[in-house]
Amino acid sequence: MLRYVRSRSVVSRLIAEETLIVPVRRGVGDLASIYSLNPVASAIWNVLSEPRTKNEIVQLLEQEFDAPPETVVSDVEAFLSEMSTAGLVETAEVGVAA
Repeated sequence: MLRYVRSRSVVSRLIAEETLIVPVRRGVGDLASIYSLNPVASAIWNVLSEPRTKNEIVQLLEQEFDAPPETVVSDVEAFLSEMSTAGLVETAEVGVAA
């Protein structure tokens, strides 16, 4: 089962109700690559503080936002794809216990 989690090579801060993410390379923040998250993306980022499956993320977001389920799924998939491509979110395959 695929789980998603924040990369350990980024720092994030909530500043003036806006989540900012800065990749850290060789111990230095890459200020040319600062990411600013909207409220939905911030909520997804917050739940990624620990490894989660896509379905777990969707379920948590459905509880927080009044949106059609297909919109939540679409938003989560887009966020995970974009953040994985940017190296801000990592994936790990976790086996199911027998």
